[in-house]
Amino acid sequence: VDAKIAGMIGHLNSGTTIPASKIYADANIGQITPSATNPAFTQQGFKTTFRLIADDVQQGKALADFAVNTLKAKKIAIIDDRTAYGQGLADEFEKAVKANGGEVVKREFTTDKATDFAAILTTLKGVSPDAVFYGGADAQSAPMAKQMKRLGLKAPLVSGEMTKTPTFLKLAGKEAEGSIASLAGLPLDQMPKGKDYETRYKARFNADVATYSPYGYDATRVVIEAMKKANSVEPAKYLPELAKIEYTGVTSSSWAYDDKGDLKDGGITVYKVENGEWKVMQTVGK
Repeated sequence: VDAKIAGMIGHLNSGTTIPASKIYADANIGQITPSATNPAFTQQGFKTTFRLIADDVQQGKALADFAVNTLKAKKIAIIDDRTAYGQGLADEFEKAVKANGGEVVKREFTTDKATDFAAILTTLKGVSPDAVFYGGADAQSAPMAKQMKRLGLKAPLVSGEMTKTPTFLKLAGKEAEGSIASLAGLPLDQMPKGKDYETRYKARFNADVATYSPYGYDATRVVIEAMKKANSVEPAKYLPELAKIEYTGVTSSSWAYDDKGDLKDGGITVYKVENGEWKVMQTVGK
């Protein structure tokens, strides 16, 4: 804000994005997050907040639908890390499990710094869940997956996009097998311009496409488009254009915002670890 920026693309997670949003709102600076999914971000009544991916309500529902109806998991245990992201996703998942006729047999919590889950997992083993959901990131879900296997828990680990990472596969090793995670948005090869983006990204950076890179790219391009339509970089002039914009980008052939700043249509993809790789199981939405 002190640097007099015209717009903000960010932040990465809900725990940083939500508190920062008031600062941008007070300064009337447009903010688009390409990755924060907690619904509270766009429920504050600010006219400056926008999200470029589906939120935790959509993601929690997709994961719960998959767990109860595809995995046939009727008894589900839930753990979260008490962060805005982890707890928020776990809350939405729990609501959707119950709406689908599933039973939450245990709800536990840890922190986003923990690595030893033996006590929690031993408690869960006693209630024999069909699936264990974790709301949190790969630094915890990976050791959790390893410890679940070593304790003889047969239930698969189910988690969100902060688990659907190469880091999870590396840290969990062979114990990652069978784990399930969702990611807001479509797989890269199903995005309208995903293959072209991947080609250009690899040529430029000599690396695989980072998870949120296409969303950050689209977020940047859409702000620029709004500025062009307003013929101004001043937020007071381009924000009304951003609010009503219809845009075709890498991640979607047609997207627009509702009155809160959320996408009207957002896709969710569910993945499973098979032979050490994340494989697409199901895509819901656009």
